[in-house]
Amino acid sequence: MIDTNTTLFQRLQDIREDLDLTQQKIAKLLNVAQPTYSRWENGLELIPIRKLNNFCNITNHSMDYVTGLITFERATCKQNYTLDPNTIGRNLKTIRMEHGLFQHQLAKLLNTTQSTISAYENGETLILTAFAYQIAKHFHVSLDRLCGRIPIKKKISS
Repeated sequence: MIDTNTTLFQRLQDIREDLDLTQQKIAKLLNVAQPTYSRWENGLELIPIRKLNNFCNITNHSMDYVTGLITFERATCKQNYTLDPNTIGRNLKTIRMEHGLFQHQLAKLLNTTQSTISAYENGETLILTAFAYQIAKHFHVSLDRLCGRIPIKKKISS
């Protein structure tokens, strides 16, 4: 799960308010009901990774900034990016191998199964937001890199 400091939830609200958007308006832009968006912003549910990507596209912010992985600047990303499970899978495998881990070891770290990691790496399933965040934070890699939003290898601050 995202850190209990509620950075993601607070950032969703702060960014929305900075853009002078209501919850109803941002929900419409994200193609969800206002109560659904409200649950994300209030920390009752974690925003799905596709919707997080869409939020970043709409607001021109990086995933790293929105999730609090980068806290020192309002990193922007003007690219209108569509998530690709195969790209995320390849990037996940690269990160895992760079750290000398087998799938079952990464699965243990994330408290999931080896078959889940395999499905992510093979592009069969889109990674969950919570797992993507944990991987980025644990391995000090950019969430935007993991998700293919940026092609360069960019470390995050600890």
